[in-house]
Amino acid sequence: MTLKHFFCILFCFHMASLFATESNELFTMQLEDLLEVKVDIASKTPETIASAPSSITIFNEKSIQLLGIESAYELMNFVPGMHSTRGDWVGAVPKDHARGVYLDSGNILVMINGERINESSFGKASVYMPFIPIEVIDKVEFIRGPGSALYGSNAFLGVMNIITKHTDNTLAAMIGTHGKYGVSASVSKQLTDDLMGFASIVINQKEGEKYPQGVKDPLQSVYFEFGLDIAELELRGRYNQVELDEFINLAGYSKQNQHNSENSFVSLAYSVIKNATTELATKIAYSGHKIASAGLILAGANNPKASEDFLLGPDWQTTDFNIDIDYSHHFNNDWVINAGYEYANSKQISADVRTNYYDQASGEIIVEQPYYLGAITTIKDYSAFKNLKATFETHSLYTQLKLTLSHQFTLFVGGRYDDVKNIDSKLSPRIAAIYQPSLANTVKLQYGESFRTPVTNELYSNDDVTVGNTNLQSEYVKTTELVWRYQVENWYFNTVFFHNQLNDFIITVPHASNTNMFTFENQLNDTNRGIELDSQWQVAPDFSLTGTYTQYFDPPMNPTFKRFATLVASFDMKPMMVSVNTIWRDEVNVIGHDISKFSQPSYLLIGAVASYELTEQSDISLKIHNLFDKHYDSFDPRLADGAVAGVSREISLHYQLKF
Repeated sequence: MTLKHFFCILFCFHMASLFATESNELFTMQLEDLLEVKVDIASKTPETIASAPSSITIFNEKSIQLLGIESAYELMNFVPGMHSTRGDWVGAVPKDHARGVYLDSGNILVMINGERINESSFGKASVYMPFIPIEVIDKVEFIRGPGSALYGSNAFLGVMNIITKHTDNTLAAMIGTHGKYGVSASVSKQLTDDLMGFASIVINQKEGEKYPQGVKDPLQSVYFEFGLDIAELELRGRYNQVELDEFINLAGYSKQNQHNSENSFVSLAYSVIKNATTELATKIAYSGHKIASAGLILAGANNPKASEDFLLGPDWQTTDFNIDIDYSHHFNNDWVINAGYEYANSKQISADVRTNYYDQASGEIIVEQPYYLGAITTIKDYSAFKNLKATFETHSLYTQLKLTLSHQFTLFVGGRYDDVKNIDSKLSPRIAAIYQPSLANTVKLQYGESFRTPVTNELYSNDDVTVGNTNLQSEYVKTTELVWRYQVENWYFNTVFFHNQLNDFIITVPHASNTNMFTFENQLNDTNRGIELDSQWQVAPDFSLTGTYTQYFDPPMNPTFKRFATLVASFDMKPMMVSVNTIWRDEVNVIGHDISKFSQPSYLLIGAVASYELTEQSDISLKIHNLFDKHYDSFDPRLADGAVAGVSREISLHYQLKF
């Protein structure tokens, strides 16, 4: 897309805005509105941030737009106790850091509209879905800390629930540096009193930045979602596809690297009972996940037996089938009970390998010139991967009581039992006591336990990189939190002290028979403590400040930031709005981890967004990421030098029309 084409689209959209009728809500929501937003991610009962039985962070559409980000994972950088950096796995996917834990396993559960994205082969949401465009997002809710009492495995150190737009009518276009452009559209229509439909589509593309290793970091992404509400029946569907070629994959930089991931999802929900006191709902859902990847394992220049580079990767597919039953009842004394049952069947239906070296006769990968295939090829029914075709069958029961004991004191008590057939079973209890001695002050004491079941890659992998371990057990964490929240009309301040007792953590260790390969072990038991602060101050009607700060008291699990902070300043000067956001990260120094030395001094990333309201229905925005083009590296233990280059300055121009 050229600049000329982009401005033609801009002109057409702007002319259409003259006939539009819906107001632009991007410029309307105030601090007091955000504080009273109801969320149910923490309790399955509508609660505010102050009354929720967990440490909660919420981003609405306006706050997301003013951060100048592109993907939902980047929001983690503005959540106390969390971070997301670009790392290496089967492609340059986002890697999450949560409360001092930085591992390749899926320790944060990612959901879209309450449906989990984490799947059973890698466990991490970002492997199969590394890019979630913000154009479809209405709101994002975070639980900081355990969530297994409601959501089961992977809701370990946090939960991110992305709520997409279902009632918007928008058109948008974007163009930026490094060959970046995108278009999006959302439509919704109330067809009759009992019939409503919606759909959204987002297309993003980027040629990428050039790096010293001679590679770029291109992106191609398509996201499509639809929904149909027929009285008490809800039909939902979703499809996305992402390509992350070149850059880094399996610790190797190469123009030949490939990463293609696809996800599809469909669900049907029915509200059996819904009145003022009782709700009973059922849902069936099916999702499919596919990845086709290949990364540089050995350069031809370093191989005396072959002249061509050796690339390897998975061609895997997994499926999830779920049946959910959820019940809630509100008693006359303001007590509430929630209970439910979930059946989950997660299956890896294919486990093929992609490689450019293969011996058809022996069925083995032999990295010698006679076995060079000429191109990356998918080998079906690869014998070394046959054990990966496993099924996880899980039966789960949960219950929770909300006991309103007085106007000042509320108690949440509950738990969830998960039985993963032939793998493990876990009980995840939780209790939260919330005391509000005055309108301005809230004190919470919270305890919860969470777990993560090992995935097929950890249990059964057998390739030139990792070897599985069938003796693995679930890792689990016990978390205690003390929370104090102070909130008045134009200011709030939140303090969270947390204590994590980490047990049986699964980590990669060198394989006993081959120092160039890794296996998995339940090897880590540790304690992690820290403090998380966040605050927002409406300094004036047209000026607000939002900040966070995190400090760990113990060394992180795997080298990561021990201290980090953010500050966002927003100026609402109608018809213009300006936001400046900063991310500060502490130094990271690494000696060991099979790395001679990695050193990244502390650094500051500054971004800016300027939005101008052209009409009541349209606006144009300029977004700048990494304003001063700071060059920095993120640590990843999978790389020989531990360094993955951060994203440099990116500038983009956006236009949005609401109709």
